[in-house]
Amino acid sequence: MLKRILSALIGAPLLLVLTWLGGWYLSIAVVILALLGLKEFLQIGQKAGLINRLWPAVVYSILWLAIFLLGRTEWMLPLAIIWFMLTFGSYALRYPNQSLASSTYYFLALIYPVFLFTYLYSLREFGVSWCFLVFLLVWLTDTGAFFVGNTLGKRKLAPKVSPNKTVEGAVGGLVTALVCGFVFWLITKQATLPAILVLSLLTSIASQIGDLFESALKRTAGVKDSGRLIPGHGGILDRFDSFLFALPLVFFSINLGLVG
Repeated sequence: MLKRILSALIGAPLLLVLTWLGGWYLSIAVVILALLGLKEFLQIGQKAGLINRLWPAVVYSILWLAIFLLGRTEWMLPLAIIWFMLTFGSYALRYPNQSLASSTYYFLALIYPVFLFTYLYSLREFGVSWCFLVFLLVWLTDTGAFFVGNTLGKRKLAPKVSPNKTVEGAVGGLVTALVCGFVFWLITKQATLPAILVLSLLTSIASQIGDLFESALKRTAGVKDSGRLIPGHGGILDRFDSFLFALPLVFFSINLGLVG
């Protein structure tokens, strides 16, 4: 427990400071997080027996992140489409020696731990307050779900994926997210209150889905944690699984003019 608290006391402020600074500080941090997340994701795939060769995903992800660092964002989607064609083209050419599950996992190696991490930088372009809102929504959703689940939880949410999570806990997470969104609106007056509340609710749902998705990955591989990098917390994916689903949702909500 002490290791967990100390890691949070160091890691959370560091993430907030890097996000506040933005620019190269944040972009380099995003690249480091993405590569560490990729390493864990590929190791999970190996243990699950879904993949064997790591280098294609590693090389392509490094190329993709180099384009990100150079600021050539217009190339990122085309490169992702090319990766899609390569991974599933490999399935077609090597069938039946390569499974569809294997090709899908290779494709997700670029999208899940790499592409989704870059939305932290993209969201920062709309203002640091939106990033802080995502941080608070994710953290408070997790906190609310934990305490409500421990005190009132009876019905299991996804027993085969995460036995400790309950329906009551999930609802508690949604409620704390709504309170967080309301306070955010009172302080910033950004967007309308209904828009912020809907965004908070959807972000909380995305956060919980992200948590369950990563838990399902670990169940497939038979591992408890995605890694051991963060004392008391596990790996990068263990700490950022919820963020990876929440960040793009908030980004596109603002980018499409639905909020902001």
